[in-house]
Amino acid sequence: MTAIDLRDSADGSGTTGSGIEIRNLSTGYGGVAVVRELDMVVRPGEVVALLGPNGAGKTTTLLTISGLLKPLEGGISIDGVDVDTKYPYKNARLGLAHVAEDRSLFFQLSVEENLKLGLRGRGAAQKDGLEQALEMLPALKDLLDRRAGLLSGGEQQMLAMARALASQPKFLLVDEMSLGLAPIIVERLLPIVRDVAKTGTGVLIVEQHVHMALEVVDRAYVMNRGSISMDGSAAELKKNQDLLLASYMGGDELD
Repeated sequence: MTAIDLRDSADGSGTTGSGIEIRNLSTGYGGVAVVRELDMVVRPGEVVALLGPNGAGKTTTLLTISGLLKPLEGGISIDGVDVDTKYPYKNARLGLAHVAEDRSLFFQLSVEENLKLGLRGRGAAQKDGLEQALEMLPALKDLLDRRAGLLSGGEQQMLAMARALASQPKFLLVDEMSLGLAPIIVERLLPIVRDVAKTGTGVLIVEQHVHMALEVVDRAYVMNRGSISMDGSAAELKKNQDLLLASYMGGDELD
């Protein structure tokens, strides 16, 4: 399928500079490519969505950006530095934080203890990170002593987000924020990524609620069968909903 590009010149794609840059990426499992020839960019202060049906390769892409999967071909850089796949923790030092699909919380620990696991630096830096995370997600302030396993699904998702934000990341990856949550909860949580971007953090989200996502992102890429089938600004994609649906569903006749 030929990718449909609705981008205008304002998105900065294709230029070298600060941000996450993905170049001709092929990646997968056991030497088999799930994602093929992927080009993508996320700049500081913008929110980008990665959309597509189940099995399209979205989570695989995020795992590769984080360095948890080694590319089969191509490369990924963060502010011009290649992602480290041998020692993935080094990518956090580049300012990358990843909210995984399963949230990866420690259920026996309190909210505060989970948050402290995300802190970087020492002294004032840690204090600033914790305060900023709680300012972004103030509902957690009254839950600091509660065990993470006793939180509701929405509260657990907020905690996973807050723990990532406590590291004061330059770039944030969020995989399926809405997973297992009621739409009304999703409507409350998704705008948080917009607030995060206002601080200068670049955000890449994988989201199944397409129309909700397009209300908060700047741009979006649509994946199907491991490749980008369509991309453009949120406004452009909303104007071309029929084309978006065809691309999302893997239609072959796209004019």
